[in-house]
Amino acid sequence: MLPWDSELAGTLNRHTIDSVLLRDNHLGDPRERPLWVYTPPGYDGSDERYPAVYVLQGYTGHLAMWGNRMPFRRPFIETADAVFAGGAPGCVVVFVDAWTKFGGSQFVDSTGTGAYHSYLCDEVVPWVDAHYRTFERRESRAVSGKSSGGYGAMITPMLRPDLFGALASHAGDSLYELCYIKDFGDAARMLRKYDGDLFRWWEEFQGRIAFTKPEDETLLMILGVAACFSADEKGTPELPFDPVTGAVRPEVWQRWLDLDPVRMAPKHAETLRSLEAVWLDAGTRDEWFLDLGAEAFRRELAAAGLPDERVHFELFDAGHGGIDYRYPLALEWLSHRLAR
Repeated sequence: MLPWDSELAGTLNRHTIDSVLLRDNHLGDPRERPLWVYTPPGYDGSDERYPAVYVLQGYTGHLAMWGNRMPFRRPFIETADAVFAGGAPGCVVVFVDAWTKFGGSQFVDSTGTGAYHSYLCDEVVPWVDAHYRTFERRESRAVSGKSSGGYGAMITPMLRPDLFGALASHAGDSLYELCYIKDFGDAARMLRKYDGDLFRWWEEFQGRIAFTKPEDETLLMILGVAACFSADEKGTPELPFDPVTGAVRPEVWQRWLDLDPVRMAPKHAETLRSLEAVWLDAGTRDEWFLDLGAEAFRRELAAAGLPDERVHFELFDAGHGGIDYRYPLALEWLSHRLAR
């Protein structure tokens, strides 16, 4: 495995979008966002149109990380290119940035972070359709991602069935009583040294090297997701638990539960039943029990009446990390199922 960049068979184009929807967001994050668009081999020499797959990052992920090279592994840009160089039907692959000061947006609209769901659906998708030869129909669009990106992949077709007709979720956030609530007690203990004040930790965190204290990962996740799921009208995140005792605050916690893909599914059964293709996978040792979340979401798909032949469901021996080798597998599977 060569430890440097290799030449692509297709082309990766780097753009910048000046977003109207992200202007004046609560966190003061940039309104200008990078957008990477990959076109497959043969795109430049033809007038052919292509399906599009939109790729969403996990929490604390940002666009440049798609090019990171790990020992003995190629980055997804190269493994995606290898899918199409190997003969899979060509697709335009769109790498979407939704970074915030807290590390992510969960791809939802929130007073606490910004209108990232609308940014994806109402700005990025139309921009790509206007600048690339894509099919402008739901049957030819998929959204994919891992972890928080997998969560975005599950909820976006439910919320915007006019745009997306397929998805791939790798260990996507789901079944919240298992994947989130387990951290509430730990977070309350961690906040003791900050007198129960999450923003006191946040102020201190910003003034030093990140992730140098054991509480950083948990508290950042709690703060970031609260900003996405349970911010008040002024944009201030409200915690779904008491920061001293860890006891659940039912009204705030319900706002999180309302955005759980497993609980959203029955209300969107007709949309789920109409999906062209769904890829779900997760590691059986996932630290956030997202294998169980995938099982629960798969059950909801079946209850909605989505035919088994449109679903690829797989659990494999792994934790939450190191599963990037799964991404090109789902991409190839989707490429054969999106309408052309």
